[in-house]
Amino acid sequence: MSYQFITSAKLPTRHGEFDIHIFENDEGQEHVMLTVGLPVVDQHTAVDSSPSQTDATRAEKTIPLIRIHSECLTGDAFSSLKCDCGPQLNTAMQAIQETGCGAILYLRQEGRGIGLTNKIRAYALQDQGHDTLDANLMLGLPADARIYDMCGPMLAHIGVDAVRLITNNPDKVAYLTEHGINVVERVPLLVGVNDMNAEYLATKRDRMGHLLDKDFNTALHLNK
Repeated sequence: MSYQFITSAKLPTRHGEFDIHIFENDEGQEHVMLTVGLPVVDQHTAVDSSPSQTDATRAEKTIPLIRIHSECLTGDAFSSLKCDCGPQLNTAMQAIQETGCGAILYLRQEGRGIGLTNKIRAYALQDQGHDTLDANLMLGLPADARIYDMCGPMLAHIGVDAVRLITNNPDKVAYLTEHGINVVERVPLLVGVNDMNAEYLATKRDRMGHLLDKDFNTALHLNK
C-alpha cells in the first residue's frame, strides 16, 4: 500500500508548537504526524511505501525522539483511566518539545486496530472480568491488529532514518529495524498507572511482551 502526503500546517498546543502533516493511503484512511525541529518538505510530494535515503542537506545531527502512537479516542480525548494512552501521548509531546527534535506518528487504528465499536464491546467483556487480550479473542478478533507500514513513508518524508523510539512495545522496535530504520535507543514510557488500568498493563507485560517489569511494579506501588 502506498501513502500520499496531503498537506501540513502549524499546530499550537499546550505543549508548544508543532508542524502537523496529513498522509492518506490508497483506501482514503488518514494518518497524522506532528513534528518539531525537522524539515517540512514540499506539500505536493508523494511518498512511496519504503524509506528513502536522506539527502545530506536534510540530515539532522540530532537523532530525533519519535513516538508511534495509535489512536485511542477514550484515552486521548476522554481521559479514560482504563488505559495509559492519554498520559503517554501528552508525555511524549512534552518530551519532544523539550528535546527540540522529534515527531509523533499518530496512526488511525483505534483499539489496537479493531475499531471503536469492537473496542467498546471488548470493554464490556472486561467489565465482566476478562482481560484485554481475552476480550478481543472472545469477539473473534486478533489480540493486536495494528500495522506499521505507514511509518516508513512518514519518516522518509522528513528525512529520518535513525530514531530514539519512545515505546514499551518491542514489536515497534522490531518493525522499524526490519524496514531500514535504525533504532539507536528505546526510551521507556511509564506514565498514567492507576488502580483501574493496573491489570490491563500487567496483561500487556505478561501476555503481550511489553517491557514494563520493575518500573511498572514501582509505579503501581507508589500509586496505591
